[in-house]
Amino acid sequence: MISRARQLAAAALGGALLLLPAFTGIANAAPASKVYSVTLARTATDMKKVADYWRPDRLKQADNYSPATPGAQAAPTSSAGAVSGPNAPATTAQRTSAGQDVTPVAPKQGGAAKTMGKVFFRFGAKEYWCSASAVASRNRSVVATAGHCAYDSRQAKPAEYWIFVPNPGPNGETPDGIYVGAAITMHEDWAGKGDYDFDYAFVTVHRGFVWEQAKDGTYSMKDVGRLQDNVGGQGLEVNRKPAAYVVAAFGFPAGAQPDGTRPFDGKTLRTCQGGVTYWTAAPALDLQKGVRLQPCDFSPGASGGPWLVDYDATRRLGDLNGVNSLTWNRDAKGAYDAVSSPYFDITAGEVYRRAAALTTPGNVT
Repeated sequence: MISRARQLAAAALGGALLLLPAFTGIANAAPASKVYSVTLARTATDMKKVADYWRPDRLKQADNYSPATPGAQAAPTSSAGAVSGPNAPATTAQRTSAGQDVTPVAPKQGGAAKTMGKVFFRFGAKEYWCSASAVASRNRSVVATAGHCAYDSRQAKPAEYWIFVPNPGPNGETPDGIYVGAAITMHEDWAGKGDYDFDYAFVTVHRGFVWEQAKDGTYSMKDVGRLQDNVGGQGLEVNRKPAAYVVAAFGFPAGAQPDGTRPFDGKTLRTCQGGVTYWTAAPALDLQKGVRLQPCDFSPGASGGPWLVDYDATRRLGDLNGVNSLTWNRDAKGAYDAVSSPYFDITAGEVYRRAAALTTPGNVT
């Protein structure tokens, strides 16, 4: 018998190890493709309501909110039912895109991209945050993150007051704007049963704005345009199977390690790069086709951060082929030692295309 200390442990980077209710349906369903879009803030009026919630005084406290979703918990010291999948062969990366790939795009004004940032949102009466990144798209308004950073499968409801802040400052600064979520696009098996094979979401956002303060101390919104124009967008690559290729994972980790220590503060963008990727599985979480990156010591807060292949550190651009979903404590010691993503196959490309086709109002002020 394998000792409990040798068993694997996995935990959602943002929590969500949840008992899930039966699926009751979501608006704008496309049953044939199992892709769903859920409205967050449809109109400019809806968008302004969310914007008013995230005024500068609240944003200054944003890093103090929980880097987790409801039901968050640290990884247990014994197995949560996770088992390793087959090791990837040490061969050239395999790729069958079927026309799904998207080319990364630099900001409209040139220079290095600034696509990575944080999403802030609320479930019930509590605020949370995760990591995320802008993705190139025809509507210039798509953000990629983890499914559990946008939709709570336990409650069968989307996050409220959802915003994306690219390139955030340490004290609530928003140098490249605030982008209110207009709609979440995801796979029905995330919404319906919390299947971690589909723990990803593409969120279409409204035009961005910044807060401007008048001499009398009041604030007003200034429209700054579309997300992609301002910060650029990562590309997208699907069907790249785990193998001997280099992937860089990014995020803003902040939560506790299994031993209770907190080596990260959530204010600095971190990366795990140069590790090996493997197939991995966690049947208790319905994860049958995950991809694990090891070593990586990300903790809660890094959820939703991008996995990029062919990453150019000068341009800060690459091709998205995953998002941080689960942390792993494979050796049952004091720190996480791996992170995993759902495998981005053609289905992920279908979800992305739906988000990229959605439109939003032409102004926000």
